[in-house]
Amino acid sequence: MACMKLGSKPEAFHLDGQTLLCSTGLPSDVIIEVGEMSFHLHKFPLLSRSGVIENLIGESCGEDERNRVLQLHDIPGGAKTFLLVAKFCYGVKIELTALNVVSLRCAAEHLQMNENFGEGNLVSQTENFLNEVFGDWTDSLKALEACEEVLPHAEELHIVSRCINSLAVKAIADPTLVSWPESGGEAVQSPVGTVLWNGIRTLSNPHTISDDWWYEDVSCLKLPMYKRLILAVESRGMRPERISGSLMYYAKKYLPLMGRQSSFQNGNRAAAGSTVSALSDADQRNLLEEIVELLPDQKGVTSAKFLLRLLRTSMLLHASPSCRENLEKQIGAQLDQAVLEDLLIPNLGYSVETLYDIDCVQRILDHFMLVDRDVTDSTNCIVDEAQLMVGSHSLTRMTMVANLVDGYLAEVAPDVNLKLQKFQSLAAVIPDYARPLDDGIYRAIDIYLKAHPWLTDSERELICRLVNCQKLSLEASTHAAQNERLPLRLIVQVLFFEQLRLRTSIAGWFFVSDNLETSQDPSGNLALPRGSTTQDEIVAVDDMRERVSELEKECLSMKQEIEKLVKTKRSWNIFCRRLGFRLKPNSWGPKASNNAKASPSSTTPLLNTNQNQQW
Repeated sequence: MACMKLGSKPEAFHLDGQTLLCSTGLPSDVIIEVGEMSFHLHKFPLLSRSGVIENLIGESCGEDERNRVLQLHDIPGGAKTFLLVAKFCYGVKIELTALNVVSLRCAAEHLQMNENFGEGNLVSQTENFLNEVFGDWTDSLKALEACEEVLPHAEELHIVSRCINSLAVKAIADPTLVSWPESGGEAVQSPVGTVLWNGIRTLSNPHTISDDWWYEDVSCLKLPMYKRLILAVESRGMRPERISGSLMYYAKKYLPLMGRQSSFQNGNRAAAGSTVSALSDADQRNLLEEIVELLPDQKGVTSAKFLLRLLRTSMLLHASPSCRENLEKQIGAQLDQAVLEDLLIPNLGYSVETLYDIDCVQRILDHFMLVDRDVTDSTNCIVDEAQLMVGSHSLTRMTMVANLVDGYLAEVAPDVNLKLQKFQSLAAVIPDYARPLDDGIYRAIDIYLKAHPWLTDSERELICRLVNCQKLSLEASTHAAQNERLPLRLIVQVLFFEQLRLRTSIAGWFFVSDNLETSQDPSGNLALPRGSTTQDEIVAVDDMRERVSELEKECLSMKQEIEKLVKTKRSWNIFCRRLGFRLKPNSWGPKASNNAKASPSSTTPLLNTNQNQQW
């Protein structure tokens, strides 16, 4: 830390209770009261340096010279600073540092200790030292903190703005582009072997310096000063990522609720290592709202996890509606980066209906749909069946959000207070093309039906319309065909589309088999070159044959299950007529199954494919 020594005389003051006496051998002729302290001094050393004290002494000429009392209660820095002023007037040794120079500079200005009352007066001395302080990061930071004690005077003298500008210039400087001092020479070595450059402690290798080196230092500032510093670095062109990082560090330090888990499963316990703040709820609320205002609005700059934690904390602290709306919009713009755990926001409203805040997630999802203008056309986003079988589809932003929403619906579905309309409204926001597979939404619906057994048949059919039976995996289709909670209409559709898949697979197997036989026949029209029938092709045919066998077993199992369900109804014929399907006779028999292996013509679907396949 920079230091400057003034004066040369030895200590000439001693404290006696609340009275400070000057031990020069001469009786004091003036008493100056500053707060509760009384300074017994001599008028000539003081009036020769201060215009204010000279005027005060002149105004009190008619009083007893030995009992003359002057009051300086409004001096910046109080009695502690005036003691340094008195020592300077007497020529006693004092030491200027970054911690006391601000209050001394303000006191010198207040007492008019300029060059009109002696060369090298306190105003010029402290001003010269401030210029040294502003060249050093650590000293500038300490001087800015010291401005809090004499804020109005420091603002008037532009000390605060000069400190902030000094810090801003150093914070935006790229250490890799600066000529850093090497070990030895003019470099100042710290006890731990690091290099000090402009008061910044760093390793001697500039490439090891990260962008967050200044986060911890500036987090010691109070909110008003910190806010002004952030605005200063932003105006000077600092990258939004660095500004956001500093704001995140500051928020986690002073908002202990930021370290708490967001879900009921994990409880409301504070995370390990979180800093407990002494700020009141009102101060924390004000701090949170200020941080939200300072956050860069560029998408992806601030992590979705941090924004969701801020949103949950804003609800706990009852922040303003505009603050929460701002957070919801920022989260919605990058909802694809969120994780399910952070999206589970407990419902903290006055009229708590559900465990989790469904309405908040609905608003966030609506913001995402409005912001996402780069979604490709739905016709280009439909994933064909082959891609579904091998899982080779690419995850778009919309697909990632669809998976997130399906997982969220599965988590909130067990809540018995969750209304059907809210569940359906949240699920219906996601377009059909965004779900390559409907297993996630089917799982959520199944959980909801299990937790709400009192739903009517019409309500069950209404919620099941969210599922596209053509996009269910084999495992999900098998589960659905045996699920007694589902409407029979959905079960029949599942069986219908599974049979179509079976027919397509069998037809494809025969196509491959015929090609292989033709390639082995020298007289065939589609003969392949010698050696073209590889071992891999033979293995592929075997795999296809095994797959067909498995599908046939699954289809037989589905047929048995549907027969059990039909027994609970009046008549299978009535059921088929209501759905508009016609059952093929003998299509489930063993002969049909055996013939299916021998000829493609035996692959007739269980249900009439000419009928309408939609709901």
